[in-house]
Amino acid sequence: MPEENRKTRRNTNTPIDPGLGHMPPQSVETERLVLGALMIDKDAFTIVSEILRPETFYEPRNQYVFSAIQSLSVNERPVDVVTVVEQLKKDGTLEKVGGPIYIYDITASVATSANVEYHSRILAQKFLARQLISFSSQIQTDAFDESNDIDIVMQQAEGKLFELSQKNMKQDYTQIDPVVRQAVEIMQKAASNTGGLTGVPSGFTKLDDMTSGWQRSDLVIIAGRPAMGKTSFALSIAKNIAVDQRIPIAFFSLEMNNVQLVNRLISNTCEIEGKKVMNGQLDDAEWNRLDKNIRKLEGAPLYIDDTPGLSIFELRTKARRLVREKKVEIIMIDYLQLMNANGMKFGNRQEEVSTISRSLKSLAKELDIPILALSQLNRSVEQRDNTNKADGKRPQLSDLRESGAIEQDADMVLFVHRPEYYHIYHDDNGNDLHGMAQIIIAKHRKGAVGDVLLHFRGEYTRFANPEDTYIPPSAGGEIIGSKLNANMPPPDDPFSYNPDGDLPY
Repeated sequence: MPEENRKTRRNTNTPIDPGLGHMPPQSVETERLVLGALMIDKDAFTIVSEILRPETFYEPRNQYVFSAIQSLSVNERPVDVVTVVEQLKKDGTLEKVGGPIYIYDITASVATSANVEYHSRILAQKFLARQLISFSSQIQTDAFDESNDIDIVMQQAEGKLFELSQKNMKQDYTQIDPVVRQAVEIMQKAASNTGGLTGVPSGFTKLDDMTSGWQRSDLVIIAGRPAMGKTSFALSIAKNIAVDQRIPIAFFSLEMNNVQLVNRLISNTCEIEGKKVMNGQLDDAEWNRLDKNIRKLEGAPLYIDDTPGLSIFELRTKARRLVREKKVEIIMIDYLQLMNANGMKFGNRQEEVSTISRSLKSLAKELDIPILALSQLNRSVEQRDNTNKADGKRPQLSDLRESGAIEQDADMVLFVHRPEYYHIYHDDNGNDLHGMAQIIIAKHRKGAVGDVLLHFRGEYTRFANPEDTYIPPSAGGEIIGSKLNANMPPPDDPFSYNPDGDLPY
């Protein structure tokens, strides 16, 4: 074979870039079939209205025709050849589609609307494929541009892909029978549990009585002003769930790194003051208590992620993997306002927080597990008059910071409130509030609202049931589950709670 022929043969076999020279996914003929069906069957539009949009159609003329059909249907006007032509005239697009003859040609080629839903789903799939191709092309362009920060490109890519999936995610209806069976199974399971819990127990008796545990698919917001102890409350819940009950839990900490977080868990579990855990200045008894109790933390199914500036898109990816691989049953986030939604454009921070809140609720439903997210309150609490001692500083739903969407999206909103911090030592019922915290259930979609009183030990970043008696470690004791008696440590006891403690979280 001549040399030039061999060269020609090699050139012929050279791979062609698959991104070049391809016709975008489309089926103009199927588009005409759908449009024709919509014009000969008055009920056809209701079948496809949730599947199709004008941009679903590849052929621009067909986009105009569908827009006209959509306008007629929304205004409850009949849809046929004549009305569609008139609507196109009104829209100023009749000549762009080729005049009335194009509409007549469409209907002339359609005999039945029997397959309109099937054909519509074909168009929706091709439209999604075109969107993905456009998306990947833009990512490729951005990745080739060396002036771009690749981390930002990745976050933008994840944001756009998430936005794309949300727009195209549809959930079909469910007939009631399997749902009834599922509800009865949950009731039977609850009946076999002490206390009738149907969700993940918090470890706090009165709180579990009111909530029946943290419920699947719920978004729970735990909010409070700085120094109220919301992070301590979250860590106490995490300890109760992961350490005491060995239920897998994921804790996303945007405020503290993993060592700081574990230090506070050590303080909580081993009853060693937080300052001593940090500086290591423990006496012999405390070292012994550390050796004895640190084993409780070992092997606990608690998975900590301390990624700073975590985006909602990163959270979704990590959460799915944790649920799939580690069988995580509950997710906690500290805290919501430190998250971001990079890759999406917003007019202001309030819109971004609204998107984050909505996405967290969507994620809880998708994974079918509870998500507990900590949130800051605005300064309204500090500015309110304290004339009414019991209620003056009590947080309200309107105090949630940056977005009313948080209140709207949440299934439950809890406030961590320590009246003692504001020099309020008794509530309206005369209860002694020294060393106590109110857990205020301000919103509860599935049950009652009200207050739960818990002990707060600031030096140990620990919340405990009021019925648990505290025996100081110096006496060789720890919190045990017996009823509270009148011999509680006096306020000046070195182991009692310091209202101006060193851990204002």
